[in-house]
Amino acid sequence: MRTAVLTSETDFEGWRAAAREMRLAGVEPAAGRFVVEGAAVQGGLFEEAAKFSDPPATLRCPRKEREFSVPKAFVDLAREVILHRSADRFDLLYRLLWRLRDEPDLIKVISDRDVADALERAKNVSRASHKMKAFVRFRQVEDAQGEAWVAWFEPPHRVLEKTAPFFQRRFTTMRWSILTPDGSAHWDRERLSFGPPATRDMAPAEDEIEEFWKTYYASTFNPARLKVKTMQAEMAKGYWKNLPEAALIPELVAASSVRTDVMVATPAPEPNVRFARVVARDLHAARPDVEAVADSLADVERGVQACRRCPLYRDATQGVCGEGPKTARLMIVGEQPGDQEDLAGRPFVGPAGQVLDAALEEAGIDRSDVYVTNAVKHFKHEPQGKRRLHKTPNAGEVQACRWWLDAERRLIQPKVVLALGATAGLAVLGRKPAVMQERGRALALDDGSVGLVTVHPSYLLRLPDVAAKAEARRGLVDDLIATQRLMS
Repeated sequence: MRTAVLTSETDFEGWRAAAREMRLAGVEPAAGRFVVEGAAVQGGLFEEAAKFSDPPATLRCPRKEREFSVPKAFVDLAREVILHRSADRFDLLYRLLWRLRDEPDLIKVISDRDVADALERAKNVSRASHKMKAFVRFRQVEDAQGEAWVAWFEPPHRVLEKTAPFFQRRFTTMRWSILTPDGSAHWDRERLSFGPPATRDMAPAEDEIEEFWKTYYASTFNPARLKVKTMQAEMAKGYWKNLPEAALIPELVAASSVRTDVMVATPAPEPNVRFARVVARDLHAARPDVEAVADSLADVERGVQACRRCPLYRDATQGVCGEGPKTARLMIVGEQPGDQEDLAGRPFVGPAGQVLDAALEEAGIDRSDVYVTNAVKHFKHEPQGKRRLHKTPNAGEVQACRWWLDAERRLIQPKVVLALGATAGLAVLGRKPAVMQERGRALALDDGSVGLVTVHPSYLLRLPDVAAKAEARRGLVDDLIATQRLMS
């Protein structure tokens, strides 16, 4: 029996080197095994043991025998399976490796017992990583460097190193530590490092924020949609002991039937009175014969409020038209109003608007001299709890709303039209541009004005990396400077 000693339970590189040497040496699966350094090695008096990070000369093979490769799919699968807690995972992977030389397409045969077993274990590891992202709860602590956040988590598989980069990207500006029985991860705002295993008592039991979190969780609990079995399938009871909100679950479940009865008996809320009043007053503005005589921005405003060209009006608070001077030399076109714009009735007043304002200021452009509007005038979204999540308008919705944008362009007669993003580009150019390739390039428009394309400010808000966000912001400012030159 030949034994390979690995440095840790997740030592993939050590396993790969050892397994390769054993396979080339002709060690059959039944005659080889893998153990972790420090674990008891039981066997016969003459059993071999070796660390394969530096294979002994007796295991080296002639060069012609070392030309052995495996599909990338197997390597990727092995990286996942190594993280599984099963004691025989190394042996399973070696059996697959042993067979791959003679069966190069083995990994594609999902009905094979070993392949199916490996795929199932990889699936379990992936699920454990997903659960870690969902169920880690940080608690606030204070140390010599100030505020920090610590979480205790007990993953079913060894997924700490696999999943820690997610928290690094998500909480870049926080100092945090995640403690597990397998090891610990630490982020100091500059470097992600890993340390030894921890115990539950090394993490804080609670903090002052916890009560706020419980209040929020209780307020978002919807008894009418409660499915206990589904909830337990997604959030197994094994995770509950480390989740502060889990203490509320039995009480919320017990009271759910009463709360559901109350919800059913409560009358439906009144419809949006403001929107209904506008529609009743200006319904005629939606008729094609009236649209054809929109001779002022006020006509456009009334028409948009009663527009039925596409279904987006049904879920929006109101239509949002453009804003700015009637003699503006620059028109900036965005995609659609966001949540805050939909409520306020004005374009670019939310987070993306703040990014745009700062970029305009840096480029030396006064926003009060610019006419800002959107390709689509109603907020397209889908509800998720109490939030309304943005959805990109499709080509049909852009085309349906293009009449209003064209009317704004005809009335304003800007010298330059700047489209923010691909959707705005579709409305201005009549085709969907490749934004990164065409940005900053002057394009002739049918009405004699000049069109340009750049990224939408919301693109900057979605970038998790600070350096990438700074670079994207510089690019936006450069495009605005180029736009200003075209106006002169």
